[in-house]
Amino acid sequence: MLTFVNWISAWAIPVIIAFVPLYAFTKKVPVYESFVDGAKEGFSTAISIIPHLVGMMVAISVFRASGALDFVISWFAPLVSWMGIPGEVLPLGILRPLTGTGSLAFTTDLIKTYGPDSMIGRMASTIQGSTDTTLYVLTVYFGAVGIRNGRYALKVGLFSDVVGFIAALVICLIVFG
Repeated sequence: MLTFVNWISAWAIPVIIAFVPLYAFTKKVPVYESFVDGAKEGFSTAISIIPHLVGMMVAISVFRASGALDFVISWFAPLVSWMGIPGEVLPLGILRPLTGTGSLAFTTDLIKTYGPDSMIGRMASTIQGSTDTTLYVLTVYFGAVGIRNGRYALKVGLFSDVVGFIAALVICLIVFG
């Protein structure tokens, strides 16, 4: 079974890369011209979201540099330690919805410090895979298409991050605890 999965892993991307242009060619789609048009549109989209990205990065930097992150962590630390959850993973639950790169760097640091097979390493890895960078997604995708009122999407996204964070912790405690 493992060799079959490895075989699929090795061939899936090359087959898709070959299949899409061949299928488009059989449907008489101008493949190269469509690719160039898509690349032009992608470049203009990338340029248009730069102000949104800069604003988000500044807000995250201010949040961390002001000590607000440390304040929030110190507020929740007694609760999570009472539940048997290592306090070291708490900043990850706060950082992950804000910044993918920052949370990945934090996860990497936790794994280097405690090891990948430690409870902290396993929790950090599971949290990293169970939550999303909600504010980044809203900033980039909503900014790209010009959506100005995303309050419901923000609420649902942050709620799903909380659920993913809690589920990751509970599952790690059950499976590895």
